Amino acid sequence: MDADESTAPVPYPVQSPAPCIGAPPPPHAYNPGFSRAVTLLSALVLSASIGVVAWLSFDIPRVERVAHAERALSHMVGRLMDQADGVKTLPVWEQLLYDLTMGSDANDREQAIEWYRELAEESSDPFVDLHVAILEGESGHLPEVQQRISAWRRQAAPYPMFARLLQAGYVEAHVPPGTAFDLQAYLAEQPVTGWFYSRLAARLAERAGDRPLLVTIETADQQRIDALVRRSRAFALLELTLMIVGGLVLIVWVRRGKGAAMFRVGSAELPPLWAGRLGAGVLLRGGAVGALLTVAFLFAVGDYPSLRVVAVPLSNFPLLALAYYHLLRPQRQTFWRGLGLSFAPRHVGQLGLAVLAVVAAGLMGEWVLGRIAEPLNLISHWTEWFDADLVWGSPSTLLVSLMEYVLFAPVFEELAFRGLLFGVFRRRFQWGTAAMLSAALFALAHGYGVIGFLSVFWSGVIWAWAYERTGSLWPGMIGHAVNNLLVCLSVMALLRP
Repeated sequence: MDADESTAPVPYPVQSPAPCIGAPPPPHAYNPGFSRAVTLLSALVLSASIGVVAWLSFDIPRVERVAHAERALSHMVGRLMDQADGVKTLPVWEQLLYDLTMGSDANDREQAIEWYRELAEESSDPFVDLHVAILEGESGHLPEVQQRISAWRRQAAPYPMFARLLQAGYVEAHVPPGTAFDLQAYLAEQPVTGWFYSRLAARLAERAGDRPLLVTIETADQQRIDALVRRSRAFALLELTLMIVGGLVLIVWVRRGKGAAMFRVGSAELPPLWAGRLGAGVLLRGGAVGALLTVAFLFAVGDYPSLRVVAVPLSNFPLLALAYYHLLRPQRQTFWRGLGLSFAPRHVGQLGLAVLAVVAAGLMGEWVLGRIAEPLNLISHWTEWFDADLVWGSPSTLLVSLMEYVLFAPVFEELAFRGLLFGVFRRRFQWGTAAMLSAALFALAHGYGVIGFLSVFWSGVIWAWAYERTGSLWPGMIGHAVNNLLVCLSVMALLRP
């Protein structure tokens, strides 16, 4: 892939999207002589790999995809509940803003109960049952708690002791101090921590009239909650700033229309110059080789986790090499100019404006999607966004994860899905249809549920729109990187110790 050696600035023409379906033939004839048999074999390999991902997504229970799911869910739900308790200490206007943007505490608790009930069906750990019982008790589901107490009294240890804890904490109005002391001592020795421990311990202290212990528990809670609220506030301020500033830029961009020269960054031509059928052949062949390399890396990284940082670029290299050799080079295009990756320094400001608009459009779409999904009870499953490396990983592991998510994934996914896949569809369709088709495949490749699919789909459409309007993949790449960084920061702010 040759770098563009020309340093002279090239004027970037402001082009409107092609109004017709289809595109003119490539200016330079080129026949790679691809074997149909090899192309068919590549299609089978790629289809099989997609089928395996789909099978794993639907066949393997979601809680089995997270190592030590019991510990992970306890930590995550406890932090969510701490965050909800912290919001209640904020000024009224800030609480209303939180409810408007993030949803209600009641919805969080009900969703957490559903997650724990799902985990209880897959896990034999008795403390999963105790955790869900505490959630039910704190949510006011006393009939369910009483049913558990009746059933647990007849089961083997440790369930009878769990029944005594629940009876004292959520049913009895008063507990003798001696009984409360014994129960507190037992609870302190169990693997129940954070919000779950403090809630049940506080209930026992209240019913025993142990004011000093209750103050101690509340003080420890407040220290933990204050630190979490500070992180949440900083992250919320960052997202709100990006939405407001980027939203203003987006309004200007939309009002200026398709011919907004102030947002033109690169010189990529859309529809691309290369033939769509040839592009499809390159995608199938390069994608098949990349799928096989990805499988090989999955086996290798088990012993060498640091290899994850090079897995993404090496898996995508065959596709990019084929794209340059068969698509760009025959049409007298360099890799950089053909995808709009080369631009003059004077266009840095335009790139910055485009990135702000793209990030804001993504955040606004996420907000609208969240407001629609909440009343329909369509919530992303916790296993889709919990990442153990971001939560508990060492500094080196955390660095590898951030490089993978924020650097390599955005660059190579945009090259593949927007630069090539969107380009293939763009040869045949207008930009809207091409964007939605490529975004749908992009979303399917992630293997998420309904909300996750819609979120990734929206992002794919926005990044394709940015490519079409700016003539460069850079706005989508950087917007993709910022999106992934915000997701990582949100997980780390909420869950990392």
